[in-house]
Amino acid sequence: MNPDTVTLSDSAAKRIAKILSSEAGKTAMRVSVEGGGCSGFSYKFDLVDAQEDDDVVVEKGEATVLIDKLSLIYMLGSEIDFVDNLLGQSFQINNPNAVASCGCGTSFSI
Repeated sequence: MNPDTVTLSDSAAKRIAKILSSEAGKTAMRVSVEGGGCSGFSYKFDLVDAQEDDDVVVEKGEATVLIDKLSLIYMLGSEIDFVDNLLGQSFQINNPNAVASCGCGTSFSI
């Protein structure tokens, strides 16, 4: 993983592209970091139809992810993955900056 960027796994890119193709007018998935959650910060995923001025664009295949510059600080070096297993389906962020996380998979601390 490149420590200066955020990357998409193949499975995440395929899933994002599939979701966007079925959502009229939505052009990207926004990933942001918010205060709160079990461990101090949490990830938020939204489908959006427009890019903001301060967004960093991460693309792979037909998938587009937007991350605002403030959230990017907490996510540098991360890989966004999509997991489909017996426990269910979910996007997961493999974040090398997180020193702790919890079972919900969307909460972390730095």
